[in-house]
Amino acid sequence: MLKNTFVDLSSRRKFLKQTTILSAGLGLSISTAEAGTAIQNPNASEAPVKAAFADGDISPEIGMESPGNYGKNYHKTFHDPCKVRVSAFQSGARKALIIGFDALAVYQPWVDEIKEGIAAKYDISKEEIMISASHSHSSGPTAMVMPGQYDHASSFVQDLAYKQSSCADPKYLATTKETTVKTALQALEDLEEVEIGVGSGKEEKVAFNRRFFMKNGMTYSHPGQLNPAISKVAGPIDPEVGVIGTWNKAGKCIGCIVNFACHSTTNPGGISANWVYYMEQTIKGALGKDCVVVFLQGASGDVTQVNNRNPNKNRSGEDWARFVGASVGAEAVKTLLSIPRGTTFPITTSREFITIKRRMPSEEKVKESLAMIKKSPEEVGKTDWVFAKETVMLDSYGKRNPTHKVEIQAIQLGPVVLVSNPAEFFCELGLKIKAESQFPLTFPVSMANDCVGYVPTLEAFSINGGGYETRLTSYSNLEITAGNQIVDQSLRLIKPLKPGLLPEFQKAPAFTGEPWNYGNVPPEIR
Repeated sequence: MLKNTFVDLSSRRKFLKQTTILSAGLGLSISTAEAGTAIQNPNASEAPVKAAFADGDISPEIGMESPGNYGKNYHKTFHDPCKVRVSAFQSGARKALIIGFDALAVYQPWVDEIKEGIAAKYDISKEEIMISASHSHSSGPTAMVMPGQYDHASSFVQDLAYKQSSCADPKYLATTKETTVKTALQALEDLEEVEIGVGSGKEEKVAFNRRFFMKNGMTYSHPGQLNPAISKVAGPIDPEVGVIGTWNKAGKCIGCIVNFACHSTTNPGGISANWVYYMEQTIKGALGKDCVVVFLQGASGDVTQVNNRNPNKNRSGEDWARFVGASVGAEAVKTLLSIPRGTTFPITTSREFITIKRRMPSEEKVKESLAMIKKSPEEVGKTDWVFAKETVMLDSYGKRNPTHKVEIQAIQLGPVVLVSNPAEFFCELGLKIKAESQFPLTFPVSMANDCVGYVPTLEAFSINGGGYETRLTSYSNLEITAGNQIVDQSLRLIKPLKPGLLPEFQKAPAFTGEPWNYGNVPPEIR
């Protein structure tokens, strides 16, 4: 039996209590006062913070591939624009550029090409740039098989990879990179002195863990709504809605960052930013149409909008996207409007790489898979055929690439630290980082700077584990201790940092006058 890596419930309750207090807007919280309200500035010795936001349209063309799953699907309709969303910060000589894509995933070396394109035209380093994907399953083709990834392989394997698998589009990657560099440079050029607020709220009704312990002793992903064989849920959710808001000197909200853990799989129909679109619309409706909303996906590897225990029929498509997005957006707005702001936020950036081994299929499994994929999907079953295909592709790619350099990055903005990893990171692992961080606010950012597929907890690989996320594929194949390794490295990056102090509302003066003479009168009976 493998060691249980779950965070205990008392730690989770402590974490939730802390973030709830911080977001209560009682003067002990974190980020935005009403426009024009004076605040106490606990970081007064720091240089005034500057910031800017920008976004650009990266909507794919009709007919391009719709990413995700392990086969070919194509966009046939348009619902709403996909965007690249950029936030730029500067304090003294230190900068941070945080980029969010409406995309399934981002991969190396494409990420480095973008960072190098920005750095070539502006004084900023790769270490100061974080690039994250929202994991939208209704976005453009930036994943899963990358151009040239299987050029080394036999013609048979190349056919499996390029003709029968979900693939990134070279044309789309090129135009998206160009738009991203242009948008990032716009934000960097527009830096201005601002007030920043940081905080968190809580939204508990839109995201659910999709993994369940079953009565047969196994763990299933999405076992089916109201399946009587369900014993109990196999993992937590993270209801924290983390926000970083920015206001210019005129009191106008120019942009915000939102961090929340939920798969972007509501799929409202056609090309779309997914539920993130409705989150953006909700925030813009309250804070202004020019407010740029940068979304950073949390630790949501096992968390989606699907409630397998809902006694009523679950929503679908448009209704689901609107419900999730508007709920998260409303909580973000409530938090942004109830917390104090500050004008100085120390910035620190760092990153490290850890080399993690791949877990490879056995020779026997590869042999069986080869025999299976030489038959038709109808003959052997579509699901079995797809995973046999993935086994053969992994065998080909993994033999040439037995390890993966995994980037972990930390960006500190005053009392907030963003800590990223390139995985569909299980929620429990993200909560563990939060629980052990010394920062009042810690926002895990998944699907960032690269993609390594699912990274489950160690328990998911135990004798009672299992589920979709533990299957070996060309997309998802790191060794079973990868989650613990990423958690440990994340905390090593965080621990040396000193959190900036939280802004506070200015305290009310002591009462020295007379009561309001409209109100200090006795009742009049007649």
